[in-house]
Amino acid sequence: MLIYLRLSYCCNVFLLHLLIELVKNIFNVVMTEHISLQIFNQLYTDYHPRFVRFANSYVRNTSVAEDIVTEAFIVFWENRENLYENSNLPAYILTIVRNRCLNHLKETKIHHQALSNIQEHAAWELDMRISTLEACDPQALFSEEVQKIINDTLALLPQKTLDVFVMSRYKNMSHKEIAQALDISTKGVEFHITKALSLLRKSLKDYVFVFLLLFFFENH
Repeated sequence: MLIYLRLSYCCNVFLLHLLIELVKNIFNVVMTEHISLQIFNQLYTDYHPRFVRFANSYVRNTSVAEDIVTEAFIVFWENRENLYENSNLPAYILTIVRNRCLNHLKETKIHHQALSNIQEHAAWELDMRISTLEACDPQALFSEEVQKIINDTLALLPQKTLDVFVMSRYKNMSHKEIAQALDISTKGVEFHITKALSLLRKSLKDYVFVFLLLFFFENH
């Protein structure tokens, strides 16, 4: 695979140099006068297919390659009045094509890296769900040991935090309903619930499935 990639890279570099030489030697158009539409059409006819093949050898997408080359010709036409005399027009257009290809490849690389990070996180999260489910023991869920851990942890909570947590997780009241009942803000409700969950998560570290099943949900 590595040898193939190196050969592909060398072929692309060779193709670039060959194309530049072709541009210089075969169709060395100079700006001795105002660039006419006829000259533009001739350039487009002679070089568009070659430049598309060149671009496609890098971006590996014919549609993208065609767009890049077309855009390069548009940029050339829009900037024709600003070119120096004796400018090599095909080389100028090919330079635009090359730069657009580089930008496309760099953007593709960033996209692939971001996608890879997302996929890695998704894979990690999936592994966590699998391992947690494999460790799940329904008998342990209703065991006296687990219930004692929960009761002991809840007993450590401040009264207001305990009241909020019981209303949320045992009485299935929404944040708004709890806020109205206790005359506090919904942000205050969220604070107390987060505080209780944090303590329970630590206490039930050996029974993650219990924590997820009994407490890890929201009643907004």
